[in-house]
Amino acid sequence: MAVIVKIPTPLRKFTADKDSVTVEGATVGAVLQALEAKAPGISAKLVDDDGKVRRFINIYAGEDDIRFLDGLNTAVSDGAEISIIPAIAGGC
Repeated sequence: MAVIVKIPTPLRKFTADKDSVTVEGATVGAVLQALEAKAPGISAKLVDDDGKVRRFINIYAGEDDIRFLDGLNTAVSDGAEISIIPAIAGGC
């Protein structure tokens, strides 16, 4: 299944500055593995050594945060859109 992954600006150095990448996968985890194959090194920024999504990374399947679904086991359909959104902190 072809899935579109939206890449945030800080991670575009892994995707030759592309703002989206199309990969195959039936779950969010499979999509991220396929993304790593196309953009080597990006997975280390998204998941920790235990294979869990990093605390400061939010991943959405469509408009739903995967943390409130089945996490990396969240199923995706053909043509789905996955958005990677790094958390932003700071301020006065």
